Amino acid sequence: MYKKILVPIALDHGPHTAKALNIAQLLKDDGAEVIALHVVEALSPYVAQYLPEDQPERLRESAQTELNAELGGVGNVRAEIVTGHAGRTIMDYAQEHDVDCIVIASHRPGLQDYFLGSTAARVVRHAPCAVHVVR
Repeated sequence: MYKKILVPIALDHGPHTAKALNIAQLLKDDGAEVIALHVVEALSPYVAQYLPEDQPERLRESAQTELNAELGGVGNVRAEIVTGHAGRTIMDYAQEHDVDCIVIASHRPGLQDYFLGSTAARVVRHAPCAVHVVR
Protein backbone atom coordinates (compact mmCIF):
# COMPACT_ATOMS: atom_id res chain seq x y z
CA MET A 1 0.00 0.00 0.00
CA TYR A 2 2.68 2.53 1.01
CA LYS A 3 6.28 2.98 -0.13
CA LYS A 4 7.63 5.13 2.72
CA ILE A 5 6.13 4.95 6.21
CA LEU A 6 7.13 7.18 9.11
CA VAL A 7 6.62 5.93 12.68
CA PRO A 8 7.22 8.76 15.18
CA ILE A 9 8.28 7.33 18.54
CA ALA A 10 8.14 9.25 21.82
CA LEU A 11 10.60 7.37 24.01
CA ASP A 12 8.95 8.66 27.18
CA HIS A 13 5.38 7.70 26.23
CA GLY A 14 5.04 4.02 26.77
CA PRO A 15 3.78 0.86 25.25
CA HIS A 16 2.53 1.61 21.75
CA THR A 17 5.83 1.37 19.86
CA ALA A 18 5.59 -2.32 19.00
CA LYS A 19 1.96 -1.95 17.93
CA ALA A 20 2.75 1.03 15.69
CA LEU A 21 5.69 -0.79 14.09
CA ASN A 22 3.55 -3.89 13.49
CA ILE A 23 0.89 -1.80 11.78
CA ALA A 24 3.55 -0.11 9.65
CA GLN A 25 4.82 -3.55 8.57
CA LEU A 26 1.26 -4.51 7.56
CA LEU A 27 0.71 -1.31 5.57
CA LYS A 28 3.94 -1.35 3.59
CA ASP A 29 4.43 -2.54 0.02
CA ASP A 30 7.20 -4.93 -0.95
CA GLY A 31 10.48 -3.05 -0.78
CA ALA A 32 8.95 -0.20 1.21
CA GLU A 33 10.93 1.79 3.75
CA VAL A 34 9.87 2.17 7.40
CA ILE A 35 11.49 4.98 9.39
CA ALA A 36 11.29 5.16 13.18
CA LEU A 37 11.69 8.83 14.09
CA HIS A 38 12.32 10.34 17.49
CA VAL A 39 12.32 14.11 17.93
CA VAL A 40 14.62 15.49 20.62
CA GLU A 41 13.19 18.77 21.84
CA ALA A 42 15.59 21.65 21.26
CA LEU A 43 17.04 23.24 24.38
CA SER A 44 16.07 26.85 24.86
CA PRO A 45 19.05 29.23 24.76
CA TYR A 46 18.27 30.31 28.32
CA VAL A 47 18.66 26.75 29.60
CA ALA A 48 21.48 25.80 27.23
CA GLN A 49 23.81 28.48 28.61
CA TYR A 50 23.90 26.62 31.96
CA LEU A 51 24.63 23.20 30.48
CA PRO A 52 27.84 21.70 29.10
CA GLU A 53 28.52 22.69 25.51
CA ASP A 54 28.19 19.11 24.26
CA GLN A 55 24.81 18.53 25.99
CA PRO A 56 22.72 18.58 22.76
CA GLU A 57 24.96 15.92 21.21
CA ARG A 58 24.83 13.81 24.38
CA LEU A 59 21.02 14.03 24.34
CA ARG A 60 20.95 12.86 20.72
CA GLU A 61 23.33 9.96 21.45
CA SER A 62 21.26 8.91 24.45
CA ALA A 63 18.06 9.07 22.38
CA GLN A 64 19.68 7.01 19.62
CA THR A 65 20.64 4.32 22.13
CA GLU A 66 17.12 4.27 23.61
CA LEU A 67 15.50 4.18 20.18
CA ASN A 68 17.67 1.27 19.07
CA ALA A 69 16.72 -0.59 22.27
CA GLU A 70 13.04 0.26 21.77
CA LEU A 71 13.13 -1.14 18.23
CA GLY A 72 14.52 -4.37 19.67
CA GLY A 73 16.01 -5.61 16.44
CA VAL A 74 12.90 -5.14 14.32
CA GLY A 75 14.06 -5.73 10.78
CA ASN A 76 13.74 -3.31 7.89
CA VAL A 77 13.30 -0.23 10.10
CA ARG A 78 15.67 2.73 9.91
CA ALA A 79 16.07 4.72 13.13
CA GLU A 80 16.37 8.51 12.85
CA ILE A 81 16.90 11.17 15.51
CA VAL A 82 16.12 14.81 14.74
CA THR A 83 15.94 17.96 16.86
CA GLY A 84 12.99 20.34 16.97
CA HIS A 85 9.39 20.72 18.09
CA ALA A 86 7.72 17.30 17.86
CA GLY A 87 4.55 18.11 15.90
CA ARG A 88 6.10 20.55 13.44
CA THR A 89 9.27 18.47 12.95
CA ILE A 90 7.33 15.28 12.19
CA MET A 91 5.29 17.07 9.51
CA ASP A 92 8.38 18.76 8.03
CA TYR A 93 10.26 15.44 7.96
CA ALA A 94 7.34 13.72 6.21
CA GLN A 95 7.16 16.41 3.56
CA GLU A 96 10.93 16.67 2.97
CA HIS A 97 11.35 12.89 2.67
CA ASP A 98 8.25 12.13 0.55
CA VAL A 99 6.60 10.01 3.24
CA ASP A 100 3.23 8.67 2.11
CA CYS A 101 1.94 7.40 5.47
CA ILE A 102 2.55 8.25 9.12
CA VAL A 103 1.71 5.65 11.79
CA ILE A 104 1.55 7.49 15.10
CA ALA A 105 0.60 6.32 18.59
CA SER A 106 -1.78 8.39 20.68
CA HIS A 107 -3.09 8.27 24.20
CA ARG A 108 -6.78 8.65 24.93
CA PRO A 109 -7.63 12.34 24.66
CA GLY A 110 -8.27 14.22 27.86
CA LEU A 111 -9.40 17.70 28.72
CA GLN A 112 -5.82 19.02 28.47
CA ASP A 113 -5.76 18.03 24.78
CA TYR A 114 -8.61 20.37 23.97
CA PHE A 115 -6.57 23.32 25.20
CA LEU A 116 -3.00 22.31 24.37
CA GLY A 117 -3.37 19.65 21.68
CA SER A 118 -1.32 16.48 21.51
CA THR A 119 1.39 15.77 18.98
CA ALA A 120 -0.78 13.12 17.34
CA ALA A 121 -3.69 15.55 16.99
CA ARG A 122 -1.44 18.14 15.32
CA VAL A 123 -0.03 15.56 12.94
CA VAL A 124 -3.51 14.30 12.01
CA ARG A 125 -4.70 17.84 11.28
CA HIS A 126 -1.70 19.05 9.30
CA ALA A 127 0.19 16.09 7.83
CA PRO A 128 0.97 16.17 4.10
CA CYS A 129 0.06 12.46 3.76
CA ALA A 130 -2.15 9.69 5.14
CA VAL A 131 -2.04 9.19 8.91
CA HIS A 132 -2.89 6.03 10.85
CA VAL A 133 -3.43 6.59 14.60
CA VAL A 134 -2.73 3.73 17.02
CA ARG A 135 -4.39 3.64 20.43
